[in-house]
Amino acid sequence: MGLFKNYVNQTRKPEGFLGKMMVDGMNGGHAKLADWGMSHLEGIAPAAIVELGCGGGRNAAALLERYSKAKLTALDYSETSVKKTKATNKKEISEGRCTVQRENVASLPFDGAAFDLATAFETVYFWPGLETCFAEVCRVLKPGGTFLICNESDGTDETSLKFEKIIDGMKCYTAEQLTSALMVAGFSEVKTDHHPSKPWITVLATKGKI
Repeated sequence: MGLFKNYVNQTRKPEGFLGKMMVDGMNGGHAKLADWGMSHLEGIAPAAIVELGCGGGRNAAALLERYSKAKLTALDYSETSVKKTKATNKKEISEGRCTVQRENVASLPFDGAAFDLATAFETVYFWPGLETCFAEVCRVLKPGGTFLICNESDGTDETSLKFEKIIDGMKCYTAEQLTSALMVAGFSEVKTDHHPSKPWITVLATKGKI
């Protein structure tokens, strides 16, 4: 495997020296995308947040700043990402506002209805069995809870589709594919938004109230 291919494959599960370089780059490189995604979170005041696929921890920090009274649990199945997220959110961890765990989204270690908000930035490309993973997210959300997905690729842009061919296990989804999987997984309402000038998409799914 060439160096470039080896490096870009670190987006899936950062490990080793190249993985450390990748998570460092994630915090800056995805900031504008993440902030655009978070701008869609209107009219909610979550007390408990779960950040799925936390990467370098920048988005966990931004969410904790946005929701100053909330507590956040950040998850990733990469030990490199877990370590970086802990370093990025050291103060919030010491204050008891942030917890970071190494876990797999396909089997979340939480009771049902544990969170008000779940977020997934630039990560669902690699989730094993989209509907199964989405069902797990739905399970751990409270009735009326929100699931935010934010992707740099809308599943049709040429650049991302090229990366899909060289990054192992990567699948770029359209807004329609994500919506379908979310509805099958048990969400009651899904809204999507495309960036006006980029192939970015934000998806907001709501768990139905009982």
